[in-house]
Amino acid sequence: MTSVEPPELSGKVALVTGASRGIGYGVAEALVARGDRVCITGRNEEALKEAVVKLGADRVIGVAGKAHDEAHQAVAVQRTMEAFGRVDYLVNNAGTNPVFGPIADLDLDVARKVFETNVISALGFAQRTWHAWQKENGGAIVNIASVAGVSASPFIGAYGVSKAAMINLTLQLAHEFAPRVRVNAIAPAVVKTKFAQALYEGREAEAAAAYPLGRLGVPSDIGGAAAFLTSDQSDWITGQTLVVDGGIFLNAGVA
Repeated sequence: MTSVEPPELSGKVALVTGASRGIGYGVAEALVARGDRVCITGRNEEALKEAVVKLGADRVIGVAGKAHDEAHQAVAVQRTMEAFGRVDYLVNNAGTNPVFGPIADLDLDVARKVFETNVISALGFAQRTWHAWQKENGGAIVNIASVAGVSASPFIGAYGVSKAAMINLTLQLAHEFAPRVRVNAIAPAVVKTKFAQALYEGREAEAAAAYPLGRLGVPSDIGGAAAFLTSDQSDWITGQTLVVDGGIFLNAGVA
């Protein structure tokens, strides 16, 4: 069996939150594949360790913790700087959606939890990477939002509102961090992950039929978009939200 040589190091370093599986893992995988070194975070330490091994422990480190925990944010950025000496790219992927139902009956403590994890944590990580490296050296930030943030999202309203806030946070950071740091967002439709399983489990063919491209998304679709938005090819793009939806919005307004 012939071994596959790892890609030549790019010299760049990324921090990807919520990356032990799903979209975050797909993003980390895409960045490692082009030669970046990466710090990944996640709540489950064992799952994180497994992800580090799969991605390549010579180029990837993991820092376990809850995204909204400020101490965890500080440690993740500090460990990245200690291990790799820089943090060029931040991908805010960590998110939660613990409730399904009408927003009129939503427990406000649950709403606070959604915002803490989906929005406040993204701001916290952005502040820390900015002060640790990007303010003086430049870089890019990608926030993983959702199509739920650009349209009504029945029964996941708190999640949709939080993702709309994340899209606006992207605009605020893009304005404030320019010209050193570009900040963009990605708004995926349904991607086949454990996080979104309830939206397609047991009826994937039916769910996919609604998409003009004929399938649901997979993590590598978002990984590719994130790799582009953290590359030199996107050097004149900032403050934008890239919708990656398999064409589902083409059906808007179609009877």
